[in-house]
Amino acid sequence: MQASPSSRHVRLDESLLADLPPFSKLDGLAIRNILAKATTHRFDAGVSVFEEGNAADRFYLLLDGYVRAVRITPDGDQVIALHISAGQLFGIAKALGRETYPATAITATETLVLSWPTSIWDDFSARYDGFATETYKAVGKRIGEMNNRIVEMATLHVEQRIACALLRLINQTGHKVSDGIEIDFQITRQDLSEMTGTTLHTVSRMLSAWEKSGVIKSRHKKITVCDPHQLVVLSTARV
Repeated sequence: MQASPSSRHVRLDESLLADLPPFSKLDGLAIRNILAKATTHRFDAGVSVFEEGNAADRFYLLLDGYVRAVRITPDGDQVIALHISAGQLFGIAKALGRETYPATAITATETLVLSWPTSIWDDFSARYDGFATETYKAVGKRIGEMNNRIVEMATLHVEQRIACALLRLINQTGHKVSDGIEIDFQITRQDLSEMTGTTLHTVSRMLSAWEKSGVIKSRHKKITVCDPHQLVVLSTARV
């Protein structure tokens, strides 16, 4: 699915962008001009915003919700490369020097998204102070995160990789609840297996063991980390 049925131009308040890094150096008039060129999209959970390999004709800003960046291996397996949270640009193939999207973007929750034609990227970069520099900072951060994931896959045991994945998720998306820190969207054991390069059986076995020992709770596809310190210990333990 390349466009939401609810895609439309609507008037948005400039305060939506004023505090976000790519736009934080801009005055109200500049932000209004940017918003005037934006299209608003609402997506249900589990919807593809764009597909890996398709022409990168638009770039996006996630206003609310979470998006997964998913890669497909040569064997056809799906790998979750990144989770993108509200306030971040995505689909920024232009910043990578690409004409096609390097990954598929799939909504992890209901989302509200703005998009602009990629044809105006160069104009944004030249005209709006901070847009280009903050965008390239975000690209660098994501590349760093993916490099860390590669190192984890190459050097850590399965238990450590799963623990690291959960720690990353609560750091990026977690919110406090009465019994710990809950990941802010539904995540399945299959999702975790795709994030950590292991089997569904292994993820299920590990999570069941951690649930019995009180490290996590899992209900309705929501995972709560009850003992973050123990999860840190598990992520660094020598096996």
